[in-house]
Amino acid sequence: MKILLICSSGMSSSLLGNKIKEAAKSKGIDAEVLSVSTDAADNALAEADVILLAPQIRFMKKRFGEIAKTHNIPVDVIDAKDYGTVNGTGVLQKVLKLLENKK
Repeated sequence: MKILLICSSGMSSSLLGNKIKEAAKSKGIDAEVLSVSTDAADNALAEADVILLAPQIRFMKKRFGEIAKTHNIPVDVIDAKDYGTVNGTGVLQKVLKLLENKK
């Protein structure tokens, strides 16, 4: 599965991305996580299975949601607590739920 994390600069989400990969690996899930800035996101959208936005850019959900809808990709905002505590397991659970609801 390919997870796209989008934040203002792509830096803080890369820490979370590593934790998500660790959580996925511990559950035997093959996950690729790409962390990008809002400026670089448009180029990576179509290849993702799920798109998550950092809490600080939640106001951009509609913009990214409209683009992702054309590719049938679920989009949501990462819970602020999970983001702040770099809770890869919690975010992975959100991803799995989004993908399950997509079916």
